[in-house]
Amino acid sequence: MKTRAAFLILLALSAPAFAQGGDTPGASTNKARPPVTSEQVYQQVCQACHMADARGGKGAAMIPALAKNPKLEEPGYPIGMILQGRGAMPPLTDLLKPAQIATVVTYVRTHFGNSYKKPVTEADVKMMMGQ
Repeated sequence: MKTRAAFLILLALSAPAFAQGGDTPGASTNKARPPVTSEQVYQQVCQACHMADARGGKGAAMIPALAKNPKLEEPGYPIGMILQGRGAMPPLTDLLKPAQIATVVTYVRTHFGNSYKKPVTEADVKMMMGQ
């Protein structure tokens, strides 16, 4: 299961390169830009599994909805899920820096029908990482 989720994440991250002809060796020297904004992090990393509307999905694994999710009220829950993974979701610490984790958690907590206004900081993430 973790292998499938990791494959989907890598596929989502490489999608811009494929669109530019990056699937053919030597076809393009452009690399996909790393996600910068919270929306870009969601679109490039989370959306492949949790869907564009954050309603999750069913298939080889049950992907929980992030939309209107009361578990997101406590910021430690989504931070912990990103740091440690669980079930079909792998830990994403190899893909995301603490600042990116903070911004995407804040984004999800304030979008998709969620209204948890307190922003998550890089310091919050680093604290949970034991740094």
